[in-house]
Amino acid sequence: MTSEGDVDEAAAAIDPGAPVALLAQTTLSHDEWSDIMTRARERFPDLWMPNRSDLCFATTNRQAALKVIARRSDAVVVIGSVNSSNTRALQKVAAASGCSRVLRVNEAAELPDDLSGTVGVTAGASAPDELVEAVVARLAPLRGVEEVHVTDEDEYFPPPPELRDLLRGLASALAVGLAAPTPAEASSPGAAGPEAGAVAGDRQISAADVLARLAG
Repeated sequence: MTSEGDVDEAAAAIDPGAPVALLAQTTLSHDEWSDIMTRARERFPDLWMPNRSDLCFATTNRQAALKVIARRSDAVVVIGSVNSSNTRALQKVAAASGCSRVLRVNEAAELPDDLSGTVGVTAGASAPDELVEAVVARLAPLRGVEEVHVTDEDEYFPPPPELRDLLRGLASALAVGLAAPTPAEASSPGAAGPEAGAVAGDRQISAADVLARLAG
């Protein structure tokens, strides 16, 4: 379902008292989801939902930042594929926030030549950093770039236990061969040994950094 009307149609088709659950596509616009959720709770008092929102945190954070940007922009450029649902959601958010001109591009070469004033730039969750940087470089802002900061993303996705065990084993082997601190010493606060880089420090390594290193 994509609207409150869809919820009403579902309520008419479902037997009273039947168990009902509500799940969201992870890249759905937060505003759309909020309206649907409110109506669903009204129509289904015993509605089941996940304990934690199933909307993608990256998508939600981008939408929150875009609301701030769009209100101050003469135009907004959204970077991402037309097939990307979270990219299309960003287009809707920018328009709903009051920006009169919203453009979606796949790459910097698609930017029109008549953009002027304050131009906001955002990107779908899967757009690589270098694509965003290329678009900003093509715009060549005369007054520089202001990064709008809305929230700190502190989500942590640790490697699987098997991989972490493997990394610890490699760190131990390096410690022995290079006379470096042992894993126990390296994993202590303030450590900078092999274990710290292999496991304890993975929280500070972004996915973009990993992809850049692999590409290099």
